[in-house]
Amino acid sequence: MFFSIIIPLYNRPQEIDELLNTLTKQTYLQFEVLVIEDGSVKDAKAVVEKYTNKLDVKYFFKPNEGQGFARNYGFERAKGDFFVVFDSDCLIPEDYLETVKNYLFEHKLDAYGGPDAAHQSFTPVQKAISYAMTSPFTTGGIRGNKKHIGQFHPRSFNMGVSREVWEKVGGFILTRLGEDIEYSIRIHENGFKIGLVPGAKVYHKRRTSFAQFYKQLHFFGRARINIYKHFPAELKLVHFFPAVFTCGVIFMVLMNIFYWPLAYLCNFIFLLYLMLIFFHSWQVNKSLKVAFLSIIAAFIQLTAYGLGFMQDFIKRIVLKQQ
Repeated sequence: MFFSIIIPLYNRPQEIDELLNTLTKQTYLQFEVLVIEDGSVKDAKAVVEKYTNKLDVKYFFKPNEGQGFARNYGFERAKGDFFVVFDSDCLIPEDYLETVKNYLFEHKLDAYGGPDAAHQSFTPVQKAISYAMTSPFTTGGIRGNKKHIGQFHPRSFNMGVSREVWEKVGGFILTRLGEDIEYSIRIHENGFKIGLVPGAKVYHKRRTSFAQFYKQLHFFGRARINIYKHFPAELKLVHFFPAVFTCGVIFMVLMNIFYWPLAYLCNFIFLLYLMLIFFHSWQVNKSLKVAFLSIIAAFIQLTAYGLGFMQDFIKRIVLKQQ
């Protein structure tokens, strides 16, 4: 099997340097790499050229259209049997392609997704963010595991599709705001088999600060409504949880301001929830600092997603604005 690894890139030369370095260590060598520079101001051409003697790597520069259409640009130029998509802020374990190849042959998948994890080199904030995005006590608990709710939808930081999928289904029709989920739904609807490859993890840096993380999760909340506009059946009860949590926090604050008796019970329940996150993160990360930061990350994840979700729910569904 020959893989084409496609990486959209926008103003992140340092990240692509680190990602390409991990690809030089792959145990399975039948692959090419296509780096699609999506109209960056800080281009990474010189960085990519450093790897031409270590990898079968090609660099392309195109006008900015967003990551979905940048991936399509790569699909159109790929030579592989299977197209693998990474975000530029990922580090790839050396056995990744070997693991994927073996799993695809055994399970006959047409498309797949893999989980993410925190690398030991990540900062405490990045580890806390990674925890929030994968924890069973946040919405991360329904992502990247075998117990996902409903159909499995690969996420574009770590996914792959066969050439047959590309030729029949085409590529992304959205460039952002849930483009990967929309693409996965169309792949399902065309009768292709999609599955999670549990061993195909990547180390996903995500955001390096809580401010950046808030913006990203607010965007994700809006993306869920964008998916609903295309596929109404894909809006599940669980997707309302961050909005319910956010409203609950606002209500709890008001109860404390006006000294309502119910405030004590709400405060107690909220404190128990935060303690649960703290001790679970401590167990997972073996760090008190990361455990404390995980409380902040989880709170940001739920409220930012909830606010983005409510914003576009009111705007696009209630008020029917475009």
